[in-house]
Amino acid sequence: MSHSTPAPLPLDGIRVLELGSLIAGPFTGRLLADFGAEVIKIESPDKPDPMRKWGKHKNGIGLWWPIQSRNKRSITLNLREQEGQQLFKKLSEKSDIIIENFRPGTMEKWGLSYETLSKENEGLIMVRTSGFGQTGPYKNRAGFGSVGEAMGGIRHVTGYEDRPPSRIGISIGDTLAALFSAIGCLAALQERNRSGKGQIVDTAIYESVFAVMESTVPDYLLAGAIRERMGNTLPGIAPSNIYLTKDRTFIVIGANADGVFRRLCEAMGEPELANHPDYCSHEARGENMKALDERIERWTTSLSAEEALAILEQKGVPSGLIYSAKEMVEDPHYQAREMIVHVDHPTLGPFPMPSVVPKLSRTPGAIKHTGSLAPGSDNEAVYGQLLNLDNEALSALQKRQII
Repeated sequence: MSHSTPAPLPLDGIRVLELGSLIAGPFTGRLLADFGAEVIKIESPDKPDPMRKWGKHKNGIGLWWPIQSRNKRSITLNLREQEGQQLFKKLSEKSDIIIENFRPGTMEKWGLSYETLSKENEGLIMVRTSGFGQTGPYKNRAGFGSVGEAMGGIRHVTGYEDRPPSRIGISIGDTLAALFSAIGCLAALQERNRSGKGQIVDTAIYESVFAVMESTVPDYLLAGAIRERMGNTLPGIAPSNIYLTKDRTFIVIGANADGVFRRLCEAMGEPELANHPDYCSHEARGENMKALDERIERWTTSLSAEEALAILEQKGVPSGLIYSAKEMVEDPHYQAREMIVHVDHPTLGPFPMPSVVPKLSRTPGAIKHTGSLAPGSDNEAVYGQLLNLDNEALSALQKRQII
């Protein structure tokens, strides 16, 4: 993927002020920046974003930060001080979007409520991401992604039935919240095109998790069933599991649709199995999941992973290996779609990171740089450009620890 494109990016001309830290708010900023928004990340001069140090390190540099901060400009500003609050108000007058993921009430405590800021900028959109949202009895609770995952329901169904609830190996609650915040932000931008007015986008982490929990609530309220942990399977969905092969490798097979299951039976050399009363329908396969999985694994353990996958591919059965980073890097499909791109890093050289998702055919997103090495690296450019502050004024602000 090219890191520059002759056509304007979809969000060119949109200016975003990104407050907050870690994942939920900044990931939203990353998504908008990928598609051309001018995202200005604001950090306190004495408390930079802890994400700068997260992940493994190379030459003392956290390897998560260049991905999260890509395409963003970096300034410092002390919002706990009145002078800093006044500067932020001026910046917000020249911006389209504010992203914040503080505990509800923090912006109001600083005199930076949406009502205050929108008086001077009617079209301003404020994207507010928190554990429990801006209203309700839990709004003031501290709410990290892990708690949102627990209360949103995903922890309850993740893991094996004979073990305690487990977590997914990434910060899925924060990331889901960021995705919903980005969707809400884009919807608000589109509505602003009609009305000229901005609004608040209120995203709760627990609600973002709950929103993807499929039919768990009607299962309970209408059928009296509570979905529980089932390891690598889903209730009533079969076959859809991991299966061991002769060379002690696990492969994933998803063949729960009738036509696909028939092709799986042909791949296994047992075409008659598709008409067996225990397996001939979606409901029957769900009821006899364990026996069916055992039967499939007897076949997969007679073959190497490569042999089994070749047969399954030839028969059109969804299947694949379980990838680690090693397989992702080596995979020809990843390579063909340029899903791992290398962006020049000022210290580390070519830096590998995920490409922009999704891919737009005419105005695709772009990764122009890996973000700032130090907080406030764009102070002079941003404050000079937007607020016409000269070096003397900036120096004075710095001495007073306002920036």
